[in-house]
Parts: sequence; structure tokens; C-alpha cells
Amino acid sequence: MVLSKTASESDVSIHSTFASRYVRTSLPRFKMPENSIPKEAAYQIINDELMLDGNPRLNLASFVTTWMEPECNKLMMDSINKNYVDMDEYPVTTELQNRCVNMIAHLFNAPLGDGETAVGVGTVGSSEAIMLAGLAFKRKWQNKMKAQGKPCDKPNIVTGANVQVCWEKFARYFEVELKEVKLSDGYYVMDPEKAVEMVDENTICVAAILGSTLNGEFEDVKRLNDLLIEKNKETGWDTPIHVDAASGEFIAPFLYPELEWDFRLPLVKSINVSGHKYGLVYAGIGWAIWRNKEDLPDELIFHINYLGADQPTFTLNFSKGSSQVIAQYYQLIRLGFEGYKNVMENCQENARVLREGLEKSGRFNIISKEIGVPLVAFSLKDNSQHNEFEISETLRRFGWIIPAYTMPPNAQHVTVLRVVIREDFSRTLAERLVIDIEKVLHELDTLPARVNAKLAVAEANGSGVHKKTDREVQLEITTAWKKFVADKKKKTNGVC
Repeated sequence: MVLSKTASESDVSIHSTFASRYVRTSLPRFKMPENSIPKEAAYQIINDELMLDGNPRLNLASFVTTWMEPECNKLMMDSINKNYVDMDEYPVTTELQNRCVNMIAHLFNAPLGDGETAVGVGTVGSSEAIMLAGLAFKRKWQNKMKAQGKPCDKPNIVTGANVQVCWEKFARYFEVELKEVKLSDGYYVMDPEKAVEMVDENTICVAAILGSTLNGEFEDVKRLNDLLIEKNKETGWDTPIHVDAASGEFIAPFLYPELEWDFRLPLVKSINVSGHKYGLVYAGIGWAIWRNKEDLPDELIFHINYLGADQPTFTLNFSKGSSQVIAQYYQLIRLGFEGYKNVMENCQENARVLREGLEKSGRFNIISKEIGVPLVAFSLKDNSQHNEFEISETLRRFGWIIPAYTMPPNAQHVTVLRVVIREDFSRTLAERLVIDIEKVLHELDTLPARVNAKLAVAEANGSGVHKKTDREVQLEITTAWKKFVADKKKKTNGVC
């Protein structure tokens, strides 16, 4: 969905120097043109504008895959005209999806008997997978409460304040109360003890994150499972767990096989996966995997026959391309366990190189953990002169896209920079990034502090103004930079 804003009156047409050999008049920007134009002109106009996009390979804000092998690219292009939902017309594509579901379920130690088929579905990403898993939990809870003659109009879900926005969307769209465990200084994931304390009879599930978006840290799913088992015994409830493994699903099985977070834990009933992150597929593929058939209520599954045969479907959308499903299958058989392990170990090593380079500078605190998603989250030790938002903004001159953001409540006074290490981020790039960060720091050191200087002048000119604490100063700086970034975004179209 595009959240569009109209441009100024002076910028209502698209001009293209090269395309002018084919098009003698400007094209309207927000209305369909009256006449056709040559295909060469259309290509040139669009290509010219796209040159102003950032380089995906240098977009270190994103977990999403930005490189695949040419053979897989060809497979994707060859199947780009296949509609994934037409199962009767494209039975082999459907079979490949089923193979992917079973491979991933076995990777997550699903308790499948000999010849038993795994329960799962391909989605457009983890957001859809989370919506589907949440709906399954909600419907199971409603059925249970109705059978007991109890009200079922106030469901809730317990998460950490560090969850991705898709959980907030699920809660708002499907009318489920979101009960968030607040963060604290130095502890930026959900505390299992606090989470279990918030569970009540109306809790449809507790959502744990395997790989926090904020700092890559794995939440302690094993501890959460053990505490919840005890609470269920004491109360007679059967509160389950969902694991949001959007980022860590293809990390933990290969780097930390002894870590218990998946279906080895009895209360874990479903897991969502982002195949387009460390599953190593381009954007547009996710997976929802259930422990067994009993965890996915039958009434949520629709059956259609107007495409040629009876087809079960459990998705929020209908039509979508087949390319990403085929690409996921390619990666699973092309790399195998050995290949995925090698890729993840390489990402982990490059994260170590970057982390050590930043530590040697003596300017940063490392917020991320060594065990978790291969990323480096860090903050300035001294931000009295310059802050993380300035570093992020200045690094764009070198081509790097590195986000700066504040932590959720109650750690919003902490500002962090984050670099996600993907397969295509080499050791050479890691070393180059450290050099460029040092250049940025040197440049900022030679400039007068921008926001702090204004705050200092304001305090000096004020009468009876109390001296602000370091935390108050940091919050003011953060607010000022967030406003600066928001004002810049207002001048462009936003994409949701």
C-alpha cells in the first residue's frame, strides 16, 4: 500500500532527457497519460528515476535478502507468470511448496511420525504468517471458552515491547489486547518471568522472539516454556507459545543446534518464518508452521473448487506469484544443511570483524549479543557532542544505509545504530564500513555540535532553567532528530 502525497504545483510532470527523443511532452505524474508512448521511452523514464534509489547491497538496515545465484534468478523469471493459488493448474509448484513446509518443519523438530505430513502454509512474509498463527490461537481459545460457558470477547496476547509492528497490526486488526512487557536498561528483550506474570485466563498465547529486530538477541523460549508449564499446572489453563522466528529461524538450527526454542518444547504450537531473510530468498516469502493438525482449527480452512479441483486454502490474500516458493525450494536443495551452515558461519564471522573494529575505535558500546542474529547494534559512549542520528545521516554520503533508532519503552532514552550482516556483506565491506565510520566521526568531531549547541544556548538564555540531566538531554536530542527525519520524509512518498 502506498501512502501517497501530491507534489508541489511546480512538480506535476515527469521530464526525461533521454526519453525526449520519443516523447515531446511531459507525462503527468499522478494521472494516467492520454496517449501511449514507445516501450523504450517508458523503460528509460522509469530507469532514470530508479537510479535515485539506494543500493540494496549497501542497505544494512534490512534483514531481507538482496542477492541470489543467477540460476535461481532464472528459475524465478521463468515462473513469474504462474499464479501460486492455481494448484490444479500448477501441481508441481504446489508439490514444491509442500516439500518446503515439510523440510522446514523437520528442521524445527516437529513431532512427525513416519509418513506424516507437516502442517503449514506459504505466505508473503512473516507478517501474514503471524496473522494466520494469531487467528488460529484466537479461534482455539474462543472455542474452549464457549465450551466452558465463559465469555470470549476479551482475548489478549503477551509479548515484549520489542516486537515488530506486525504484532501491533494483528492486535488492532483482529481486536486482541496486546499486553507488552516493558524493556529496561541493558535488557532489551522480553523477560520470561514478567511475561508469565501478565498471563491470565484470556491470554490466547505468549509470543517469544527468536532474533529481536532491535539487537538480534534470542529470547529465552526454554525458560518461558518451563515457567508457563508451572503456571498452567497451578491454574488449570493451557496457555501456549508462538515463536516469532522471522530473523533467527535459519540461524539457530545451524549455529546453535543445542538451543531449545522450537517444537522440542511442548508449549510451542506454531512458528513463523521469513524465507526472504536468512532463508536466503528475495522479498515475498514466509512460512507458518504448526506443531500438529489439532493446533490449526478446521473452520479456518476454506475449500474452493472453481479453479478445477477441491483446494484447501488458509491465507489472508488469494493470488500471488510462484517465484519465491520455487526459489525457496532451490535454496533448500542447493545449499542443504552444510551450505546453510557455511553461510551462517560466514555471516557470524563478518559480524565479529565489524564488532571488533568498532570496539577498537573506543567510541562505541556494543548493544547486540554474540549469540543471536548476525548483526551489530551499537551506540556512542559519549553523545554530548554528536549523536547516532548524525552518524547515520552522514554515512549516507558514502552510500551506506544504516538506521538509527530509539529503543521501546522503558528504554527509549537509548539510541542505537544497527548493521545487519547478510550473505552478500563480505569481510572487505565490513572493514570498509569501519573505516568510513571513523571518517564520519573525525568529520563530526571537527564540526560544532548542532543540536546540543542549540540546547546549550537556550539554557544559557533562559532564566531559572534547571540544568538538565544526561538522560533529559539525550531525549531532547533524540526528539529533535526524529522530527528532522520525519520532516524529510514528508517531502517524499512513503511506502507501507
